[in-house]
Amino acid sequence: METDLKVYRLPRWMKVPLPKGENYSKVKGLIKEHGLNTICTSGNCPNKGECWNAGTASFMIMGSKCTRNCRFCYVQNQIPDPLDWDEPGRLAETIRTLQLKHAVITSVNRDDLKDGGARFWNATIKMIKLHNPDTTLEVLIPDFKGVAEDVQKVIDAKPEVISHNLETVRRLNPKIRSNAYYDVSLKVINQVAESGIVPKSGIMLGLGEKQEEVLETLKDLRAVGCRVVTIGQYLQPDSNLAKVEEFVHPDVFAMYKTEGLKMGFTFVESHPLVRSSYHAEKHVRA
Repeated sequence: METDLKVYRLPRWMKVPLPKGENYSKVKGLIKEHGLNTICTSGNCPNKGECWNAGTASFMIMGSKCTRNCRFCYVQNQIPDPLDWDEPGRLAETIRTLQLKHAVITSVNRDDLKDGGARFWNATIKMIKLHNPDTTLEVLIPDFKGVAEDVQKVIDAKPEVISHNLETVRRLNPKIRSNAYYDVSLKVINQVAESGIVPKSGIMLGLGEKQEEVLETLKDLRAVGCRVVTIGQYLQPDSNLAKVEEFVHPDVFAMYKTEGLKMGFTFVESHPLVRSSYHAEKHVRA
């Protein structure tokens, strides 16, 4: 299948209606008024209308330059800027201004820092909770190179959900992810699960994986205690990144959801349009 960004056509099931709704308009207006930045907007997420109407939005901390160069990600691989220790306070105020019921926070990888940014993560979560005691929080964290002490710093801040994406099946991991290892990610998820905080992960389809590999990946996640998983269609964000090998049919996504629930996952969000924060406000109940 031709996957050049200028020519490939999306199948009908990848097309979504324009977002609308009272809460959507309110959040959109506040974002514009205060000059705020969300991943929902910068990443042109197809679900932002649904999420904003549900009172959920996603933010990225520690800058926009990543020390890794994953083949699926549009974030630039550059030397990051120094940490901005005023950012946690600004983000907490942003969430208060938007009156969010649930917020999702993610970050770039900061392998340039001794602790991978774990102390900054801890400070950010605590600041958000201090100023937004009624807002639930999901954090989508890097692997911190598998250092348990650094993962624990995030756990100690007590967000409601800690997510770490496996991204793809074991065979494709070296091709798709940069300086990230399948078993290290499973170790991180297991540490979260053992802490009692809701553990979550996500994978993308359409990169050349086989159905049996996807099912094996789901089994691996359940084996380490993962309770929530998101499964979505990969879309090539740049012509220099990994190509889309297949647009997986919604019926196949539905099959993975059925099989995942049989395995014991509490929530399986599986659809071509699903992204990591899809229905995130529901996952605190896992």
